[in-house]
Amino acid sequence: MKQHGITIAILIAAATGGAATSQRTGALRVVPAVDYQRYAGTWYEIARIPNRFQKVCASDVTATYTVRQDGRIDVTNRCRESTGGIREASGVARRVDGQPPSVLQVRFAPASLSFLPMVWGDYHIIALEPDYDHAVVGAPNRAYLWILARRPEMDPGLYRRLTDAAGEQGFDVAALTKTAHTKRE
Repeated sequence: MKQHGITIAILIAAATGGAATSQRTGALRVVPAVDYQRYAGTWYEIARIPNRFQKVCASDVTATYTVRQDGRIDVTNRCRESTGGIREASGVARRVDGQPPSVLQVRFAPASLSFLPMVWGDYHIIALEPDYDHAVVGAPNRAYLWILARRPEMDPGLYRRLTDAAGEQGFDVAALTKTAHTKRE
C-alpha cells in the first residue's frame, strides 16, 4: 500500500487557515464526552464535503483509530483510487488542553514537525450516537465535514437527521458527496 498525504475524516492540517463567512463563524457545538476506547476501531465514510486531501479517493474510504498508551490516538486513513489501488495515510490525534475530549487535533506530517502549529488540523466530533454507531466530524471553519458510520451504509432518515444538524451549525450540507463502498478487497 502506498503511504500518501491523503485524508479522510481527519487530515485537515491546512484547515486552520480557511476563510469563513459570517454564517460559518462561532464555536461548534461538540459532544460533551467521548470514550476513546469505544470510538476506536474502523469507521466508514458515508459522506464528506469535498476537499483537496481526498481528490484521489474514488470509493471505500475508511478511518481506523487505535488508542495508544500515552493517550493519543493512532489514525490510519484508507481509500480506493479510481484505478483500483489503495491509498493509505497514517497520523496521530491528540486532545486539546482545556477542551472536551471531542475536540482533537490531528497530524499526518512527520513527528519531527510536531512543534509547528500548522501541521495540526482540527477534528471536532459534533455528533456521536450513544452506541458509537455513527458520528459527525467537522472543523470550526466549516470547510470540512465527514459523516461516519461503523457500516458502509446508513439509513436515509438518519443521514437526513445528521445533515440537518450539521446544517444548523453552519456547514454547507448541500456540498456533501456520498461515498461509494464496494465489496472488493
